[in-house]
Amino acid sequence: MRKKIGFAFTGSFCCHEAVLKEFDKLVKDGFEVVPLITNSVKNTDTRFGCAKHLISHLEKVSGHSVISTLTEAEPLGPKNLIDAIVIAPCTGNTLAKLANGISDNAVTMATKSLMRNGKPVIIGISSNDALGLNMQNLAKLLNTKGVYFVPFRQDNFEAKPKSLVAKWELIEKTLKKAVRNNQIQPIINA
Repeated sequence: MRKKIGFAFTGSFCCHEAVLKEFDKLVKDGFEVVPLITNSVKNTDTRFGCAKHLISHLEKVSGHSVISTLTEAEPLGPKNLIDAIVIAPCTGNTLAKLANGISDNAVTMATKSLMRNGKPVIIGISSNDALGLNMQNLAKLLNTKGVYFVPFRQDNFEAKPKSLVAKWELIEKTLKKAVRNNQIQPIINA
């Protein structure tokens, strides 16, 4: 049976290029992928890329319109429109919102709607603060049923000792285990 996956991009813009490769790979490997983005992704051009180009790419590759509003995202869970959601990159801001039940954008609303229906949530973290103030949110979500993490590591422990980033190339393996209610191991990678 073909799985229909939500794939949510949040504002860790420096990771978008690497994550896009994994997004494209999921589609190529037969997943039906529905793209979601936060307001910052929708409205921000950075040195890493133009928002319109990202949206165009996501829509072209997936064949689905990008979901970017609360009203578009809310039915995903209750109407069983997707089987799981991948949030990659997941910023510390999004991590904090999820850990504290805040749903103020398309990504957090879709995630909350899937969580209440027991659907898998796969998080690929990218946060300069994950081992700092956001550690409590990381710990809370690591212990939340139905939430699975793409294995992560410190990306630059000398310059950014509190930073964590997921190993993007493990998104698909993590997703495949998560839909079977298993966490890929080890979670912490060198």
